[in-house]
Amino acid sequence: MPSVVGVRFKRAGKVYYFDPAQIDLQKGDQVIVETARGLEYGEVVSSIREVQAEEVVAPLKAVVRKATPEDAIQLAENKGKEEEAFKVAAERIAAHGLQMKLIDVEHTFDGSKIIFYFTADGRVDFRELVKDLASIFRTRIELRQIGVRDEAKMLGGLGTCGRALCCSTFLGDFAPVSIKMAKEQNLSLNPGKISGLCGRLMCCLRYESEMALPERVNQGDVHSTQGKTGGHGDGRLGR
Repeated sequence: MPSVVGVRFKRAGKVYYFDPAQIDLQKGDQVIVETARGLEYGEVVSSIREVQAEEVVAPLKAVVRKATPEDAIQLAENKGKEEEAFKVAAERIAAHGLQMKLIDVEHTFDGSKIIFYFTADGRVDFRELVKDLASIFRTRIELRQIGVRDEAKMLGGLGTCGRALCCSTFLGDFAPVSIKMAKEQNLSLNPGKISGLCGRLMCCLRYESEMALPERVNQGDVHSTQGKTGGHGDGRLGR
């Protein structure tokens, strides 16, 4: 089984596996890793451990080194560049008259690419905008259209519970959420009460639903009519 270390690049972002490359790494260490888009700065969120081969996306890239103070300075400088790039891109989008909303800008650690995230109601022809931005920043430009759930994750905010959005604080991935989950918890089906800031069903309906059925079983709200004529006999929720 391969030995891996889990690295995250953003708060509440996905955790990616990397080869520790015989470097002594502990949870919380800052590292420089090799990725498909070049060198990136990340944080170790799970210590070195062995995993099944099928859990690893081949080829398994390696940790290059632990981050140095100079790397931290470079990261801070990149953040400053991202803010400036956002202002410039917003101006150029308006100048080109494009119907798109700029959400975030990401500058790769090694400066090889700038990624602009945006939302739009439909397809947008941004080819001229890419050429414009490339001539300004003199680096590779990528425009990536995202959905409303990703927008909420990037921008953050407060949910109806009064706490910071789950997606922007600890949820690494978006899992499917269905109206059935709200029904199982006997919640109001009013969209305004079970939808998040993104306008989609709240993510918390899913993990609350995972607790709802066992609780109702313990309280005797789930019945079985095995052996009775016409009974379900499959432990369905009682009405």
